[in-house]
Amino acid sequence: MLLPLLTLLLTLNNNYYSPYHVSAEVVETCSNIVPFNHRKHNISITEFGGVGDGHTLNTKAFREAIYMITHLGRVGGTLLYVPQGVFLTGPFNLTSNITLYLASGAVIKATQDTLNWPLIAPLPSYGRGRELPGGRYISLIHGDGVQDVIITGENGTIDGQGDVWWNMWRQGTLQYTRPNLVEFLNSRNIIISNVIFKNSPFWNIHPVYSSNIVVRFLTILAPRDSPNTDGIDPDSTSNVCIEDSYISTGDDLVAVKSGWDEYGIAYGRPSSDITIRRVTGSSPFAGIAIGSEASGGVENVLAEHINLYNMGIGIHIKTNIGRGGYIKNITLSHVYVEDARIGIKISGNVGDHPDDKYDPNALPVVKGIIVKNVWGVKVLQAGLIQGLKNSPFTEICLSDINLHGVTGTRTPPWKCSDVSGIALQVSPWPCSELISHEPGSCANYS
Repeated sequence: MLLPLLTLLLTLNNNYYSPYHVSAEVVETCSNIVPFNHRKHNISITEFGGVGDGHTLNTKAFREAIYMITHLGRVGGTLLYVPQGVFLTGPFNLTSNITLYLASGAVIKATQDTLNWPLIAPLPSYGRGRELPGGRYISLIHGDGVQDVIITGENGTIDGQGDVWWNMWRQGTLQYTRPNLVEFLNSRNIIISNVIFKNSPFWNIHPVYSSNIVVRFLTILAPRDSPNTDGIDPDSTSNVCIEDSYISTGDDLVAVKSGWDEYGIAYGRPSSDITIRRVTGSSPFAGIAIGSEASGGVENVLAEHINLYNMGIGIHIKTNIGRGGYIKNITLSHVYVEDARIGIKISGNVGDHPDDKYDPNALPVVKGIIVKNVWGVKVLQAGLIQGLKNSPFTEICLSDINLHGVTGTRTPPWKCSDVSGIALQVSPWPCSELISHEPGSCANYS
């Protein structure tokens, strides 16, 4: 029932709740970015001793099945079928030319045996684990150097059972950075669709140093108080399309990243050419976020037809001194925000540092940001744009934005510093640093 409900929710949001409706005839999709290869061979996890009783540990079964797929090297690839049932497992690595298919009622559930969870090296663009120095726990489902991988099915579930990890974080007993639910490293041609992700220990879906990634028709769920459970985080990754998904987590719904301070600057791999469409969700943090770890650069991002409810911040572009890098050519369009602390925030003082070796003179460049066609209700503060004194944010363009406060109260004015750009038809009227630009629009502003 969940997929029909999700489809109905997305339809209702796009047709009725948002004043910026796009008719079905012109709906764009990213379904052809990566070929959806139909496998010539099928095997079931049960053929390798898999038992879906919720108690038997199936790590060995998953690893043996994937080992066989890897070493047989069948032309056309192989589909690994997970039938209805609850398959408890530790982490396992995927291989190339595989489809991991979850049937209706199938659950891949992470073991909570944290003592035996494997460690891997930190990402070079971060220099250490994101939470703690040293290595990091491997993701539940991991792919390194793979291509032509599909995770899909009939809306089966991948359950990270993250509460044990969240409690370790709260109690300060973590030894290393928590595991993601799914991570693809140095990989390409990846499709993730028609699956439910829930209760990730840390970030849910993390493609890093990868390209050609399609994420669509997903439901991603975690409690609002679950720490750092970002939905989808493209990281130093290019040619990404995220669409038609519902995300409700404890942190940013979609966050584009590219490395952390001096390590990200040295690694120098940007995130680029990213499209985010028709995403609906809720979070105490941001709906669409860029940064704050963006030291390798972020460019050419389009987010459109986004519907956000009960948010901390609707749109958040964030960086800091020491980050270096750039954030440029970003377009956010047709966004509906309901019940948020801040509607739009572009800030240069967000995020911590991996260590004291960062260069305070490594200042990010933020330019060419277009935010248009945004409608909000029950928004406590319309906007905040805070550039850096020695690296002002430039070419910021706001157009056709209406952010309304709680009924009976006055929405506080925008707050701005160290920023330049233009504004056209924005209510409440933004800061004086953004000059009125009556003729034309953001489309012809440069």
